[in-house]
Amino acid sequence: MSASVSDLYHTPLEAGIRAVVVLEHLRPLTADLSEVVLFDHVIVHASDIGGPMSLHAAVSGRKGELLVRRGIVEAGLDLMRRCHLLEKVADEHGFAWRASEEAASYIELLESSYSEDLKTCAGWLAGQVRELSKAGFKSMVVSHIGEWTESFGHGSAQAGS
Repeated sequence: MSASVSDLYHTPLEAGIRAVVVLEHLRPLTADLSEVVLFDHVIVHASDIGGPMSLHAAVSGRKGELLVRRGIVEAGLDLMRRCHLLEKVADEHGFAWRASEEAASYIELLESSYSEDLKTCAGWLAGQVRELSKAGFKSMVVSHIGEWTESFGHGSAQAGS
């Protein structure tokens, strides 16, 4: 039985690949799980907050995706860690994720139109985070999509990281 491209949507593999690309663009910054979940949501729906064209089609109830995204992203991060593309590191706030040394070489191999759009969105997101800081970026996202902290489990406890 062969898998189609549509079988990859909303899977840990898809979320993991997005995380690798985003974290590589953010290098040397790290991101905790809540931040990666937020970045994943933003990358998929970038045009909602003034970014480049969104990776996925606009659907109603996008904010509700945040409720299920955390588990998929967490599984994707672990999958990419096992593939040696991400590293889980301890920092002053707990655990965070960063791209491994192998991530850049892997990303160069991604050539599909989706991958190229993903790289564009990740570059835009990383530029916004660097310009605004993580806290400033989160505030900007909240101004566009509303408060989301209840969807992330840890809530505002990590808002300042």
